[in-house]
Amino acid sequence: MSHQPQIRIAATYMRGGTSKGVFFLRQDLPLPAQLPGRARDAVLLRVIGSPDIYGKQIDGMGGATSSTSKTVILDRSQRPDHDVDYLFGQVSIDKALVDWSGNCGNLSAAVGPLAISRGLVDPQRLPQNGIASVRIWQANIGKTIVAHVPIVDGQVQETGDFELDGVTFPAAEIALEFIDPSEEGEDGGGEIFPTGRLIDELDVPGIGRIEATLINAGIPTVFVDAAAIGYSGRELQAAINSDAQALARFESLRAQGALRMGLIDSLEQAAQRQHTPKVAFVAPPADFVASSGQHVAARQIDLLVRAMSMGQLHHAMMGTAAVAIAAAAAIPGTLVNRAAGGGVRHHVRFGHPSGTLRVGAEVEQVDGRWQVRKVAMSRSARILMEGYVRIPAEVLAPFV
Repeated sequence: MSHQPQIRIAATYMRGGTSKGVFFLRQDLPLPAQLPGRARDAVLLRVIGSPDIYGKQIDGMGGATSSTSKTVILDRSQRPDHDVDYLFGQVSIDKALVDWSGNCGNLSAAVGPLAISRGLVDPQRLPQNGIASVRIWQANIGKTIVAHVPIVDGQVQETGDFELDGVTFPAAEIALEFIDPSEEGEDGGGEIFPTGRLIDELDVPGIGRIEATLINAGIPTVFVDAAAIGYSGRELQAAINSDAQALARFESLRAQGALRMGLIDSLEQAAQRQHTPKVAFVAPPADFVASSGQHVAARQIDLLVRAMSMGQLHHAMMGTAAVAIAAAAAIPGTLVNRAAGGGVRHHVRFGHPSGTLRVGAEVEQVDGRWQVRKVAMSRSARILMEGYVRIPAEVLAPFV
């Protein structure tokens, strides 16, 4: 039996925020994978090492967590007033599934620096020293992100003293602005609250009837009170991820929320939409110990938030979920705003398993409907490795 050489694909491995993933320029992908479809999914699955029955992604670039099983495709933008198109694919670990239904807010921080480094941004728009504002079109949800990237001597500054809880080493600060982040189209029709209510009631098997704030901002998210599901909001990963029954209840809650938000037509469809919606539980501020051993005092934060991603409690906080937290906290009457003490809020600092994060939101009410104009936060990013990934030739054989 003859064996063909592996296919070599130019790629960059990057950390963005508290996630990392494999980044591609669209034109560097094999021709069948340059367009959406089964060929593209097959290539990305094999690059990451999925599906893996052992759950480790040993034979790929993935790190066997939702934060490290990610792919990004960049292209020079053809849209007016944008520099780069950014498409995000969340790769399932144990299933042959690439979920394209939402953005990754953490990896959004890496898009601007890489776009500059790879020549996707007009050099005339870049300062020799200063801050470059990269205009990103987030293709999954059809929204604009502006990344403010520091430039030193004509090059992207990657090192610095900005510290981000959930990332061990400091780096350069990248300020992100998510413009009008409520989702449109089939995922929400432009409504930040798809049901028209600030608080809904869900009937969840294994939990019962429970209040929930269902919001489309950054990413569709289901917020519930921690106490209503038997938690304090101070939990770390082991308390949730080692409890199979708890994970099943969270998945049931997620499916019910997705159905109520109109993201799926039947509960059975939830399994094919693992990336969205997210589920998060909130609680008033309280002292807690982060996963690093850091002691966080109640006076340092406005509320506690823990969030689920791809069926597991996240080790820190997803960037897109942070957008949802900022938006919901700014709107009086939501469960998130209630946990933060109520009232009008332009920013909050919340506690998550790895520490704290500050986010801000500009919201307004127009004709009785809430609108989110902008959400802002700071992250960091760094190129970890650049060169080529390789995949067996038989991955593309069915498509050529």
